Amino acid sequence: MAQQTEAVRRTPLTRDRVLRAAVALADDIGIEALSMRKLAKELGVVPMALYKHVSNKEQLLDGMVDVVMGEIDPPVPGSDWKSAVRQRILSARRALLGHPWTAQVMQSRSSPTPVVLAYMDSMIGMFRTGGFSVDLTHHAMHALGSRMMGITQELFDASPAPGGGAQTSASQEGAQEYPYVMELAAAVAHDEGSVVGQGCDDQFEFEFALDLLLDGFERLRDQGWSSADGLRGTGRYG
Repeated sequence: MAQQTEAVRRTPLTRDRVLRAAVALADDIGIEALSMRKLAKELGVVPMALYKHVSNKEQLLDGMVDVVMGEIDPPVPGSDWKSAVRQRILSARRALLGHPWTAQVMQSRSSPTPVVLAYMDSMIGMFRTGGFSVDLTHHAMHALGSRMMGITQELFDASPAPGGGAQTSASQEGAQEYPYVMELAAAVAHDEGSVVGQGCDDQFEFEFALDLLLDGFERLRDQGWSSADGLRGTGRYG
């Protein structure tokens, strides 16, 4: 063990090594527990040594996000716009699910890093080169929202209610008042650990919604839709 620690100390400290060690440490102990002191200890250096590579913890967090973004697969050459967008988003989802703290850090940033901006530029470019107008691309980006990064935020916390779960709780509150909620709740097999509802398959639900959006974007593109149509009162979506 002593030899291993000594070997770590002898390895030259670089910005890339600092960031990757921080990502691994956050994966292990959680982003809230991450500190410059703990990271320095993990790397076998004094905390001041880190500041030669990152000015402060905020810069460290930005760099960590960029490391995770670097795990997203590049666009596949020759793919049509829909396949390319779908592949990139699902790859982003794999990357962010592999480092669950990333979404929280990204949401805390006041502005995106250059790496995040490059990803967004690439996504927008897929729509533009796929025949989408600037107008429709703009609205498509709004519709995708956080799905562009492979994540979604549900309206309600789906954590089970104490002493019997969501369905039992709803029953106790009066199932007669919410017949459709109870009908839907009873219709699905429930598993644990889903953010879209206890028992729902997160990946399936994510891809289902993504495919609906992409199909809808394609239909609007083919119709030559413009937001001005809705403003003129000639119909929202044709």
